[in-house]
Amino acid sequence: METKTANIKREATATSLILNLDTPLEIILTEDNPNSVKAIFNNLIKELKKGLLKFELEDEKKDDMYFHICDEYIKQLNSEMETVYNELKDYELLDIEEE
Repeated sequence: METKTANIKREATATSLILNLDTPLEIILTEDNPNSVKAIFNNLIKELKKGLLKFELEDEKKDDMYFHICDEYIKQLNSEMETVYNELKDYELLDIEEE
């Protein structure tokens, strides 16, 4: 299992959770855009086909609301990604060869 990092980007107009992959994925936490979230999950499924991965939150401000929101989000995301990976494996949809 590969571990990738995630960071919180805080700006005056928006706060985002950045999932650091080869092409970073940005989830804007301060707006309601389900289509954007769906697109991000589709990209994560493509990454999961290459192998199981998880995210680890790296952030300096461990006492603000966004840290706690993102920390819980990452925990849920990691759990869901493991479930999806196992389903991809069960249906032989992975792009990797088993050892």
